[in-house]
Amino acid sequence: MYVIKLGAIGSTNAYLKELTLTSIPQDYTVVVSEHQTNGRGQMGTKWETEAGKNLTVSVFKKILKLNIQEQFYISMCVSLAITETLGKFQIKQLRIKWPNDILSANKKICGILIENIIKNNKMVGSIIGIGLNVNQKFFNDLSQASSLSLLTGIIYSKEEILSEILKQIQFYFDLLESGKKSFIKNKYENQLFRINKPSTFKLNNDETLSGIIKGIDNVGKLIIWTEDEILRTFDLKEIKLLY
Repeated sequence: MYVIKLGAIGSTNAYLKELTLTSIPQDYTVVVSEHQTNGRGQMGTKWETEAGKNLTVSVFKKILKLNIQEQFYISMCVSLAITETLGKFQIKQLRIKWPNDILSANKKICGILIENIIKNNKMVGSIIGIGLNVNQKFFNDLSQASSLSLLTGIIYSKEEILSEILKQIQFYFDLLESGKKSFIKNKYENQLFRINKPSTFKLNNDETLSGIIKGIDNVGKLIIWTEDEILRTFDLKEIKLLY
């Protein structure tokens, strides 16, 4: 793997995206920064992080065998790689909050931002941004956020965690490229937060919906068994799971 280490930068994803404008980077090019000043989350949200305390990293992965309709498998692979890694560091009660927030004991500890590169209507690569709260102790006005250190009382080596994350990402992409899509999807669904539990959701028109998460469809939309006993699917822009 080709690793680029930076002191401070606006966004590691933006840095990698800039590289792709001139040529396709080497597979598994990694950009890691001690401080990210303009980190982004899903749906344009801002990712707040304390300098030097957390893992802010982006990985470029060449995508050769996925069509555009299958791009959610990238999100599944990365989510599973993160939970697998954190399990090895004794983090408990790990769940994936659809589409790809990583929770421990209902607290968010990791966000993932995936930006796919499509040329001539074909997937050619993916920029995988990971923000993992490692040793940060205070989160202003973010009651649902936590860190590995807050959960366990241990001060972690970010380099050691990054090494394992990259190992697990490679493992899951190797599975994907060898055609193990059903295995990946089943494992992802088994780790979904509130799977098969009555939950409340907020729709994009601000209405609320009660239902039970049953899994995801083949393009990554959330499948919900609603209170009127109908299976409905929703994409990220349409629905939000309320705590």
